[in-house]
Amino acid sequence: MIDQDEREVFRRHGAEGVLLLGGGAAILLQLADPRVARGVAEHSGFRERPLDRLLGTLDYVYAVGFGDDELVADAVRAVNARHAPVRAHADDARPAYSAFDADAQRWVASTLLGVAIVLHERIYGPLDEPTADAVVRGYAPVGFRLQASREGWPDTRAEFDTWWSERLARLEVGGEARSVARTLLSHSPALPFGTAALLPPVRLITASLLPPDVRAAYGFRWTPRAQRVVDGWFLGISAVWPLLPRAVRHAPMRASLRRARRRSRYAGHEPRGRR
Repeated sequence: MIDQDEREVFRRHGAEGVLLLGGGAAILLQLADPRVARGVAEHSGFRERPLDRLLGTLDYVYAVGFGDDELVADAVRAVNARHAPVRAHADDARPAYSAFDADAQRWVASTLLGVAIVLHERIYGPLDEPTADAVVRGYAPVGFRLQASREGWPDTRAEFDTWWSERLARLEVGGEARSVARTLLSHSPALPFGTAALLPPVRLITASLLPPDVRAAYGFRWTPRAQRVVDGWFLGISAVWPLLPRAVRHAPMRASLRRARRRSRYAGHEPRGRR
């Protein structure tokens, strides 16, 4: 159980908008679990509405991390409603999947944590042990607010690192994962005008945050020059980001919570039969 002091440690970490740079890597790691990849490929709106799906995930994570009890409950109901039809039996080539699979939900939550720690330490330097342990425990509700439980979630950074290494070794990037990844990281008519210019740096940062084996399985070509470019970008970000006003650094979190509160107020006034 996380206490109030640890909650504040986690919130100081989780409120930093720079962590959104890891969103693409976290999604690709999630898809490297064949259960998740099949569910996303067959039921997600990534291809038609990529930003809607990304914002939905973001709003859930911020609501659980920073919202009050009512906001958390609303976010959980919304996610469970979207997940209800996401299930299928195994076939000859693909595993069964269900969006209510507790282990798969735990894996999704762990990818957010694993990538966030890498990014935090690239921007701010190594986390000390008590802070890292608090951050690990702080991510647990992302999974257990749905169907995953606290059982099996690491209690310390050391436990997480061991568990994470074991899970990474079992990943399998299949055709469905690569197909969704191409949609996510390629220019699409569904993306807002002007975003094409952002995709090359997004692809490069995303690739840099993946473990080498996973990166290669997705078909990223990684060279010493690419590594130098990314290292230079992170050096610049780490010099500038901590100097920005908190209002700027925390802007994505505040915008997400405003969206969630507006939806919550609107839902609270809907006729019961329309919920």
